[in-house]
Amino acid sequence: MTTAILPALASVQAHAWGPGYGPGWFFLIPIFWILLIGFFIFFSRRMYWRHRVQGDPMSAEGVLRERYARGEIDETEYRQRLEVLRANRK
Repeated sequence: MTTAILPALASVQAHAWGPGYGPGWFFLIPIFWILLIGFFIFFSRRMYWRHRVQGDPMSAEGVLRERYARGEIDETEYRQRLEVLRANRK
């Protein structure tokens, strides 16, 4: 009786995960979700940091940067005005 049950249990255990799937898939699904959440956090922080470093383009400093980039003002005037803007902000 025992010899008849063992092959049946072995075949049930072999097909428990489905055809071609093993217990390794059980570990891959949490890893997938951890990576997905990690990428979301990384890119959202990166976008927040980029916005914070570059600043609002419609702010006074942003307009001043645009004018300097277009060549409307030179470097000394840019730095003087930037100092005035930052001094008034404090």
